[in-house]
Amino acid sequence: MQKSLRVGVSLASTHDVADPRTGAAWIIERCRAAREAGLAVLSIGDHHAVPVPYFQNTPMLGRLLAEWNDRPAGCLFLVTLWHPVLMAEQIATLAAIARGPFIVQTGLGGDRHQFEAMGVDIGLRPSLFEEKVRVVRALLAGETVSSPALGLSGAATALVPPEPVEWWIGASAPAALDRAARLGDGLYVDAGTTPEQAGGQLALYLDRCAEQDRRPGRLAVREDVFVSEDAKLAREVGERIIAAGYRGGWSAEAVTYGTPEQVADKFGRYRELGFTDVITRQMTVPQELALESIRLLGQVDELVR
Repeated sequence: MQKSLRVGVSLASTHDVADPRTGAAWIIERCRAAREAGLAVLSIGDHHAVPVPYFQNTPMLGRLLAEWNDRPAGCLFLVTLWHPVLMAEQIATLAAIARGPFIVQTGLGGDRHQFEAMGVDIGLRPSLFEEKVRVVRALLAGETVSSPALGLSGAATALVPPEPVEWWIGASAPAALDRAARLGDGLYVDAGTTPEQAGGQLALYLDRCAEQDRRPGRLAVREDVFVSEDAKLAREVGERIIAAGYRGGWSAEAVTYGTPEQVADKFGRYRELGFTDVITRQMTVPQELALESIRLLGQVDELVR
């Protein structure tokens, strides 16, 4: 059983506002709040060709790192949608800007529309994912790489990270958990799972690591949250969001809302299951409530440590 648990933040990148500068400013404000709360990890997501304004990962994180400290920072990359040389160059640049360890978070991704918009056959996701992860990791290690499958010959990048980056690979199905154990440094269970589901995925991942004689690094789960000192307000807001069909119909067990003590109690279940990190994302609430929720996560972090 883990004796402590880190609490981090994944900042929402979708803000449907009249002026996009407002949405960008909100993301920066949330980053500052997370830094002031003393949260352990900063991260941001990756999505493409969506019907609402989505602030892209690499320029946004570059701006956020000016607000962050020397604690770990991460960036999600949907590897199958990226050219591996471009992705390696973006990671190396961000890692050079970051004052602390850099984490690459990744997974197969979904949504047929975004694959079609990016010109990638969604049916080739598993094979493309494995080959692109292999190539990007080699490029970041300073190697010269060829890949007939990707049409690459003698590819290399002069800029490499100042220290090795961590790779957290998202997975849920058995085949994906096996792939994560083979290719990554740690596991990243996606949001929308209950503690019981997440625990089952973690147990299978650890079995796969043991079979391959690999020692896992960080074991992270992402959790959508809303924290308030007012228990009644937290319950009303959380229940209203769930009743409206949050993210396609997630259950109340798949999110966390409540006071800092209530949220810490839920996160304690993840600690007991063996997770090392909970990466939080704010549920869809107004900016002022999101900022206060992030600040209160600092109390949650102290309680679960």
